[in-house]
Amino acid sequence: MDFTLYWFMFPVAMCVATLAMLSGIGGAALFTPIFVLIFPLLGPEYALQGTVVAIGTALLTETFGFTSGFIGYYRKRLIDFAIVFKYLRIAAPVAIAGAFLAHLVPGGLLILGYAVLVLILAIIHIVVQHEEDVASATPPDAESDANLRRKVDSAGREYVYKIPEPGISGGLYTGIGAFLTGMVSVGIGEVIVPQLTKRGVPLPIAVAASVKIVIVTAACASFTLIGQLISEGGFDAIPWNLVAYTIPGVLIGGQIGPRLQTYVSHRVMEYSISTLFIVLAAAMSLVGLHKLGVA
Repeated sequence: MDFTLYWFMFPVAMCVATLAMLSGIGGAALFTPIFVLIFPLLGPEYALQGTVVAIGTALLTETFGFTSGFIGYYRKRLIDFAIVFKYLRIAAPVAIAGAFLAHLVPGGLLILGYAVLVLILAIIHIVVQHEEDVASATPPDAESDANLRRKVDSAGREYVYKIPEPGISGGLYTGIGAFLTGMVSVGIGEVIVPQLTKRGVPLPIAVAASVKIVIVTAACASFTLIGQLISEGGFDAIPWNLVAYTIPGVLIGGQIGPRLQTYVSHRVMEYSISTLFIVLAAAMSLVGLHKLGVA
């Protein structure tokens, strides 16, 4: 195993983790297409051994990156654990189920599933951003102080909001996002932030909660996938020469993102991510169809 092969992934992983921390999306949403689309173009020695390996490696890397980001948001006093637990109790077990089923689905279908999902998420991000722009001038309903949550971050900024209940629709969206995270590495982070902001949670609090939810959900999915890969192909089934660079990169990027969060326009970030998702959906669709022998 050549441990110099993937040296270039250290700065790439740093940038991906920074972007993930700024937007609240899962870093695996970007690592998976890098592993599936870019690596084969670099040469056969760079290509990973199967789609499930790419997804498992992306989720493992994401877990470390979001753990680093969690530390940054925790220091800024932005983590609301009451929100985290409400959504995590749905996401964690469902992600494990999705990871177990990923081994039963052909690689081409997994890639197509990723493409369809990120296209849907791109549309959702655009629609939710528009709704946020319309509703941004409306303050929280202060009908009763008992119903409001007040949180002050390390910089002295105060946030006032209500603790949202997932409800039936929120539980369904969270479950679908977690299940797809286990199967195709993307979904949970992308459905949590829009839900919370739509329910009146300030963006910094929503992103911070999403980071913690993604950590546990991605860890559950990645450990399940990697455990299955090791049981079938031994420890060599995991590209350790790749994670040796991606994990340190995301640990650093996870610290940079929270520091930049207040300086980057959320509107610009959302539309940029949506545009990127549309491009990735088109590219991954072609790869998935090719693997299935359709194109």
